Amino acid sequence: MAQLLIEFLERELQPSCQVTCLESIRILSRDKYCLDPFTTKEGLKTLSRHAGIDYSEEVIREVPDLDVILESLKCLCNIVFSSPRAQELTAEARLVVGLAKRIKLYNERSLPHEVKFFDLRLLFLLTALRVDIRQQLAQELRGISLMTDTLELTLGVKWMDPYEVATEEGLLPPLPRQETERAMEILKVLFNITFDSSKREVDEEDAALYRHLGALLRHCLMISADGEDRTEEFHSHTVNLLGNLPLKCLDVLLTPKVRPGSLEYMGVNMDAVSILLDFLERRLDRGHKLKESLTPVLNLLTESARVHRQTRKFLKAKVLPPLRDVRNRPEVGNSLRNKLVRLMTHIDTDVKHCAAEFLFVLCKESVSRFVKYTGYGNAAGLLAARGLMAGGREEGEYSEDEDTDTEEYKEAKPNINPVTGRVEEKLPNPMEGMTEEQKEYEAMKLVNMFDKLSREQVIQPMGITPSGNLAPMENAIHDMADERSSSDSDLGLD
Repeated sequence: MAQLLIEFLERELQPSCQVTCLESIRILSRDKYCLDPFTTKEGLKTLSRHAGIDYSEEVIREVPDLDVILESLKCLCNIVFSSPRAQELTAEARLVVGLAKRIKLYNERSLPHEVKFFDLRLLFLLTALRVDIRQQLAQELRGISLMTDTLELTLGVKWMDPYEVATEEGLLPPLPRQETERAMEILKVLFNITFDSSKREVDEEDAALYRHLGALLRHCLMISADGEDRTEEFHSHTVNLLGNLPLKCLDVLLTPKVRPGSLEYMGVNMDAVSILLDFLERRLDRGHKLKESLTPVLNLLTESARVHRQTRKFLKAKVLPPLRDVRNRPEVGNSLRNKLVRLMTHIDTDVKHCAAEFLFVLCKESVSRFVKYTGYGNAAGLLAARGLMAGGREEGEYSEDEDTDTEEYKEAKPNINPVTGRVEEKLPNPMEGMTEEQKEYEAMKLVNMFDKLSREQVIQPMGITPSGNLAPMENAIHDMADERSSSDSDLGLD
C-alpha cells in the first residue's frame, strides 16, 4: 500500500487527492515497519518535491497548494525521525539547501504558521541527527546568520543600540503562541549548529554575529510566553543556547543601560542575570531531571561569573551572603546556598560537579573561603579532583578584595567544625578517667581493626601528597619523604 501511494503521487492529481494520499502516508510513516517504500531516493524525492524543498534542479519547483506542502513536511518529519537510511538520503539530496532557501524568503513571502513551523521542525531533526548536515548549514549556508535573522523576524524586535533591543517601559506583552512555537524550533536549530562555539576562538566578525544573537537571547529571557509552562520551556531553550555562545560574547547580557525599573548592581544592569538566577532556583525547587534541567544554567552562570567581575559579585551577594547562621549545617535550610550545597553530594556526578564548581567560582576559587561556606565534608569531592586537599587557591583572574564576615560568624568561628561547617556541641572525652595502659590498649585495638580492614581490602587508607592529591597511604608517605629529602639536599643538610 505504501508503495502504491508513492506511485500515485507521481501522477498529475488534484490537490485534494494529493492531500489524501499524503495524509495516508503520514499515518503509515508512524509505523517503523512500513518505512521501506518511503526511504528510497525516489520516495524521498517525491515527498520533498511536494513539500517544495527538492533541490535536485537549479530552480526549486513551486507547489502552489499549501495543504500539500504542509502534509508533505509532516511526512518527511516522521520518516527522517524514524529512519537512519532516510537521514542519509536527505543528506545526499541536499534537502537542507532547499529548506534554507525557503526560510530565507520568510520576510518576503506570506506563508502560514504551520508551514513555517514544520520547515523549522524538519531542519531541527536534520541538524540533530546528522553531523554533516549540521556543518553544512553552519558553514556553507551561513546558518547562524540565517537563523538569527529568522529569530529576529519571529520576535518582531526593534533595536535601540547595536546590542540592545528597544523595549517600552513596563511589562513586555507575552509572545503569542504561534511565534513562541516557531521561536523554540529556531532556538533548537541554533543550539545544534553552535554546539562547539564556546570551545573555540572566534574572529571579530563572528564575535559580532554571536553578540547580536546574544542580545536577542537576552530579550527572550526578558519576555514571557503564553502560560507559565510554555514560558519555562521557552526560557529553557534560551538558556541552553546561551551556554553555546563564546564566553567573551556573554558581555551582551550586561550591555543594556540601567533604566527606571532595572535591577542595578555596581552600575551595571543585572536584569538578565537575576532572571537566570530565578530560573535556577525554580529548577532546584522542581527537583525533576536535575542533570538535564540544572546543568545548562549552572554552567552558564559559572562561566559568566568567571569572566565578569560584576556578575560574580552580584551572584555571590545573592547566593553566598555573609554568614550568620552557623548553628546548622550548610546543606540544611531553604536558602539558595543550602539547596546548592545539598547538590554537592548528589548521586549524579555531573550535577554535583556543576554545583560545586559554581560555588567554588563564587568563592574566587579560594579553598578556605569555599570550605567556610560549604563545609570540608561537602567540599572534599571538588578539592580532591582539583588536587587542593591541602588547601591553596586555583589560578584565576580575581580581585583581591577580602570576604566580609558578620559579627555572628566572627564570634562563633573558633568553635566551628570545619568538616561539618557549623558549631558543634562539645562532646565528652571518651578517654576521660582511663589509665595510660587502658588508653594504649584502646589505641592498639583501633590500629588492629584498621589494619584488618585494609588487608582484607574493605578500605584503603589514603593520604595527601605534597601536591595536594589523594593517594594510597604508602605512596603519600613515600612522596612526602622524597620531598623532605630533596629539601634537605637543597639546604645542604646531611
